[in-house]
Amino acid sequence: QAVVESKTIYMSCAEKLRQQRQQIAPTLAAAIAQHLRDLSMPDTQTEYVFTPLAKPSSYGLDDMELLFSANLGQAPQPLAKIASGGELSRFSLAVQVIQAQHSDVPVLVFDEVDVGISGGTAEIVGRLLADLGSHVQILCITHQAQVAAQSDQHLLVKKRQTDPASSTILNLEEDERINELARMTGGVEINDTTLQHAKQLRQLKFQSA
Repeated sequence: QAVVESKTIYMSCAEKLRQQRQQIAPTLAAAIAQHLRDLSMPDTQTEYVFTPLAKPSSYGLDDMELLFSANLGQAPQPLAKIASGGELSRFSLAVQVIQAQHSDVPVLVFDEVDVGISGGTAEIVGRLLADLGSHVQILCITHQAQVAAQSDQHLLVKKRQTDPASSTILNLEEDERINELARMTGGVEINDTTLQHAKQLRQLKFQSA
């Protein structure tokens, strides 16, 4: 009798969960696609597909899969099978931005989420990370000045040729940040042009705050 009652309760909860998932799926897929378009993936298509399971599971009555296409004329396919590393990084960023206000995760780490992008797109990534940082602690490893300029704190990692090799981490003050952003932008040589560009990148941070 207890088993029968438990199964009845389970089926009621699982069916309610199924309906809620199917109701929100199109909205979530559209939001993810829009963020990816903003991240220089203009032809992105996403959709969730629900397949009923042969028997109920601990996570519900359906197998859920996100289908993804980054190119026009390409039918959406399972995200895990066709997305590149850079696409997966941007997808992860889009999802985290969407769910940030509802997440209890205290820290998110992004390792070169800006790989393969530059210019205006890198600036958008920086702004998205900054927005996300208002809800949760963000640690972001980046080689893009446009992304680094949007952070609240800039840590510079330097390798040291010791035996064995080691690294140091420096917390940069504002003037040091400007110099490092200039170096990230222009290479080894820091001149008036790269310094001015670095200052402009920092001004964008304060203007968008």
